[in-house]
Amino acid sequence: MLELKNISFQVADENAKQKEIIKDISLKLDDHTFTAITGPNGGGKSTLAKLIMGIEQPTSGSILFNGTDITYMSITERAKLGISFAFQQPVRFKGIKVKDLIMLAAGEKISTAGACEYLSKVGLCARDYINREIDASLSGGELKRIEIATIIARNTPLSVFDEPEAGIDLWSFNNLIKVFEELHDTSENSLIIISHQERILNIADEIVVIANGSVQAKGKKEDILPELLKGTGGCKFYQ
Repeated sequence: MLELKNISFQVADENAKQKEIIKDISLKLDDHTFTAITGPNGGGKSTLAKLIMGIEQPTSGSILFNGTDITYMSITERAKLGISFAFQQPVRFKGIKVKDLIMLAAGEKISTAGACEYLSKVGLCARDYINREIDASLSGGELKRIEIATIIARNTPLSVFDEPEAGIDLWSFNNLIKVFEELHDTSENSLIIISHQERILNIADEIVVIANGSVQAKGKKEDILPELLKGTGGCKFYQ
């Protein structure tokens, strides 16, 4: 279980005044659950994801993962506990080949065929990518799919995806929907996906709505999604 207790996060603005990005958020996310976090732009969704992974540190509050206080643990320590993170804009690793990155993610020596299976799951032709370097020769969409392949290879209890649909084409997006459905249906792991996309929200177990740095709603998909589909102008969660 992931539990956030009274988490707040502040940054200094251009006038050196403290601006509150996350405001006293408390959440419990159960094991084996697909949670979609959504809300208007600038509401704090991606910041919350970074706090969970340890990329940012909260100003106050605590974060527990399976009963362990991880509030001030490093990214590496959290990764070792079983948390994976997929960036909105994936990192490039010049000099590292796709095959090596997938093997590193898997944590064991796997065959080329085994590495290719992970690439195939995200819709990439393995023979075209397995020996490519993770550098500027890859498009943003290609990088995104390779990154998701590494998350699948890691197979951790909790995976956090920050807007996985960003920068990819429609065909790739349709394929990613299938990937997330399969991940949820065939494993006991938990997923947290930051997204605006209705199709992603529609396959989640529950939806958390974040706006103005606070939780506006949390509940089962069938209870939250109909209200969201009314649009931001009429949605009570955004007001």
